[in-house]
Amino acid sequence: MKIYNNILETIGNTPLVRLNKITKDVEATVLAKVETTNPGNSVKDRMALKMVEDAEKAGLLKPGGTIIEGTSGNTGMGLALVAIIKGYKLICVLSDKQSKEKMDILRAVGAEVVVCPTNVEPEDPRSYYSVSKRLAEETPNSWYVNQYDNLSNRQAHYEQTGPEIWEQTDGKITHFVVGVGTGGTVSGIGKYLKEKNPDIKILGIDTYGSVFKKYHETGIFDENEIYPYITEGIGEDILPKNVDFDVIDHFEKVTDKDAAIYTRKIALEEGIFVGNSAGSAVKGLLQMKDMFKKDDVVVVLFHDHGSRYVGKMFNDDWMRDRGFLEEGHQSAEDLLEHHKDQPLVTIGVEELVSHAVAKMRTFKISQIPVTKDGEFVGMIDETALINQIVDNEQIKDEAIGNIMGPKLPVVKPNASIKELSKLINKDVPAVLVELENGKFHIVTRHDVISAMS
Repeated sequence: MKIYNNILETIGNTPLVRLNKITKDVEATVLAKVETTNPGNSVKDRMALKMVEDAEKAGLLKPGGTIIEGTSGNTGMGLALVAIIKGYKLICVLSDKQSKEKMDILRAVGAEVVVCPTNVEPEDPRSYYSVSKRLAEETPNSWYVNQYDNLSNRQAHYEQTGPEIWEQTDGKITHFVVGVGTGGTVSGIGKYLKEKNPDIKILGIDTYGSVFKKYHETGIFDENEIYPYITEGIGEDILPKNVDFDVIDHFEKVTDKDAAIYTRKIALEEGIFVGNSAGSAVKGLLQMKDMFKKDDVVVVLFHDHGSRYVGKMFNDDWMRDRGFLEEGHQSAEDLLEHHKDQPLVTIGVEELVSHAVAKMRTFKISQIPVTKDGEFVGMIDETALINQIVDNEQIKDEAIGNIMGPKLPVVKPNASIKELSKLINKDVPAVLVELENGKFHIVTRHDVISAMS
């Protein structure tokens, strides 16, 4: 019988899968190292086990002890599995930008979870770096993992992941692409592959808001590069000791939006349900496609499983709130989808200016078409209205017809966004859409901008 003695023995030997649709414009063969088949569903299982075993050998972690680590969630999951099998307690310190799924999973496997704010300096006592260190100092019989500077992290990949990739490609790999966070994966695998063939290019994926790319290219740690970002698991505002910049040939930056969109594309086009850093890696690879030739073999590593992002990148509302959702708006009718069930707010030409102000406040709108005898004859715009009221407070008691602007253009439902953008400008804040039922609705400047973002 083929039996494993415990779940830790199933770590490693993850599959290499050819990518087809999503990389169709890349001349090279592109292969994904899918790390989700590890028992904790991420590449971090490898180094979690290695770091614990090395700490045991060094006498840093004693029986019944407590493991403490600052993590984006995946390392915590790997450590949780190791802690269960080996009989340790685990405290995981996470930043509040990590998905709820990651926090819930860690609690499900027995970890204590401490959540810290993201938007603070690493030295701030509230940061997850600082809180991790403090808890390690305060907790008896504890060991602070420190995956960023613990070189057992990259050694795990030098000993395991690198050799796997080399053997699976029969030594034909020419490029390795991976998101860089702690630096253990890229540095360990990169060192092994370059020892086998110095011509192999190691390409790191970075995110905007991280210091890696500029530091690699200039040697300057620029604090102006640091700002909050959404992408999980890659990029840093520190320089971890695990990052061997000499091994990395190039860093490519990917936006939060592109990372999120391509995370979803991988699932829809390849049937591989993986996480946010995989989306970054694939988009970065496509941005670098001119580097690859027909006979090249490019391996891209997919860190973790998509189930950890169901409430984020795989949630339409979350994507829409951040302007990340590609909804394929093509026409004026498409832009009406989110508010076509609401009636068009209008105002009569004889009504008072004060009535227009009240309607704008009640319905939270910025412009109102003006009607007379059932026909559109003009328009009241928020900006022009405010300016006139500031100049003359008494104007609130005048009729709308005395101060209204020109009537809004009218378009058919099939009018394209390009047509709308030509009509809407600084003087024309909206257009009216004539629907098939004889009614009208409005498309505003805000609607067009949202569709184009």
